[in-house]
Amino acid sequence: MEKHFKLISMAPLFLLLCFPFAFAGHDYGQALSKSILFFEAQRSGYLPHNQRVTWRANSGLNDGKSSGVDLVGGYYDAGDNVKFGLPMAFTITMMSWSIIEYGKQMAASGELSHAMAAVKWGTDYFIKAHPEPYVLYGEVGDGNSDHYCWQRPEDMTTDRRAYKIDTSNPGSDLAGETAAAMAAASIVFRRSNPAYANELLAHGHQLFDFADKYRGKYDSSITVAQKYYRSISGYNDELLWAAAWLYQATNNQYYLNYLGNNGDSMGGTGWGMTEFGWDVKYAGVQTLVAMFLMQGKAGHHAPVFERYQQKAEYFMCSCLGKGTRNVQKTPGGLIFRQRWNNMQFVTSASFLATVYSDYLASAGRSMTCASGNVAPSELLSFAQSQVDYILGDNPRATSYMVGYGNNYPRQVHHRASSIVSIKVNPTFVSCRGGYATWFSKKASDPNVLIGAIVGGPDAYDNFADERDNYEQTEPATYNNAPILGILARLNGGHGGYNQLLPGPTQQKPAPQPKATPAPASTSAPISIEQKMTTSWNAKGKTYYRYSITVTNKSAKTLTDLKLSISKLYGPMWGLTKSGDSYAFPSWLNSLPAGKSLEFVYIHSASAADVSVSSYTLA
Repeated sequence: MEKHFKLISMAPLFLLLCFPFAFAGHDYGQALSKSILFFEAQRSGYLPHNQRVTWRANSGLNDGKSSGVDLVGGYYDAGDNVKFGLPMAFTITMMSWSIIEYGKQMAASGELSHAMAAVKWGTDYFIKAHPEPYVLYGEVGDGNSDHYCWQRPEDMTTDRRAYKIDTSNPGSDLAGETAAAMAAASIVFRRSNPAYANELLAHGHQLFDFADKYRGKYDSSITVAQKYYRSISGYNDELLWAAAWLYQATNNQYYLNYLGNNGDSMGGTGWGMTEFGWDVKYAGVQTLVAMFLMQGKAGHHAPVFERYQQKAEYFMCSCLGKGTRNVQKTPGGLIFRQRWNNMQFVTSASFLATVYSDYLASAGRSMTCASGNVAPSELLSFAQSQVDYILGDNPRATSYMVGYGNNYPRQVHHRASSIVSIKVNPTFVSCRGGYATWFSKKASDPNVLIGAIVGGPDAYDNFADERDNYEQTEPATYNNAPILGILARLNGGHGGYNQLLPGPTQQKPAPQPKATPAPASTSAPISIEQKMTTSWNAKGKTYYRYSITVTNKSAKTLTDLKLSISKLYGPMWGLTKSGDSYAFPSWLNSLPAGKSLEFVYIHSASAADVSVSSYTLA
């Protein structure tokens, strides 16, 4: 457990870039499977019939009972038995982002359903933890009493008190991160379970409203979290992060405006970061906003979004060692941020580098660092180097993913894996007895914690595989969540560089009334008729061809026509892009009375919104 703390066109983006389909050297598919399996070992609550980590059993079945709320479920964050809301929510956000970007690759290797189940185990818990719009339970159990004991989750005798934030005791960082998790997860379930996705979005909207309206740091309200997950960065980064994910999930202009209007004052455009993790989200926000910019969604916020992107690229350059302030690396090449669970920063930074590499490739552009131009492939190579180090390409030839390879940590700082399974020996393990019998035992764990990524080596690539060496041998859910996406990408290839063509976003708007209403789909002298003409399947996705007929119903000649088109996610033919609008094609200057113009587009979503912005009748 952590103790501290340039707009692009809408033309097709099918780029023939020469990345290899799958990299050699490591079995990324096997590593992906194991990294997802780890989450089943971290489950709290009633375990399902299809539980694959069979040495675990039900636990925490009275969580929330003393507070009159059902808080059974969720995840233990690391090697202890506490449920900390902030890192759990970040874990779910990052798992969801991994699936959003690389779900196709996960499906190809048969792991998508497992990854989605891992997300849902978290979001089911968050629904319970958010019983009222302005109430969110952010912790179950107490780190101090929990750490006094070394027990299996199934034997817990420690205090299971529940701690919450509300209007009198706010926590914008906790509520904001949970809003981000719900919004990101809603995208994951949008097609397979739309009712559930809408339920998650409803919670996301409410949680963002709670976070924004009642400002405050959560660890000032849930003070028992301060020793373990102190919010050092404050809450502005989580507010921007939540707004970005809610925009991605809903396409609601309210959230885009929030990012544009608050980017400067909340640090989104000002902080040049060299880390990304459960506490500090700025680099993640900057990467998402850079994506919105490259998708052509910035509108009049483009100057602000360009500053977000500059800071996103500052982070990427620092990871590559080509910036003005670079991240520290070990002699073996691993990012090094701190002694205590350094690996969390490695996986999260590598994930951002992976997705940004694909965003750049999708947009057909490169990146400029202090030391020169950087191709997208260089970012992906950096991410691969970090993953390969984790999997064993390091001076110690040690895999820091438990169960991968032959030389991996055998004495993990983890209560459940270090004590014999209750299914093998149901004899009760007492609070202090667990330390005497199991913690101090200089032997391999009786239960292999397959897929867990431990804290990792020190600044000089040294590592001691000892159970009491919690800085290096303790795993955490937020170490694993970002690597799911990287492993899927390395195993499955780029999938057509479609990162800038998101899926459909037909969702309910946020409850805030401040968003400007959408324009009408027709204007009296001009009619717009839209119909789907054909559809087909390609690589598991359904594509639709839409035909739009614009007719001049007036008695005059139509000139200077400007159309507004939103929710368009693919190539279009028959119009010319003109700023934020679309105009007549180059071969047509006007539309005589009674005549029509046809244009077409293709994407894998329901029909785009087409409306008239302006025109002249002469």
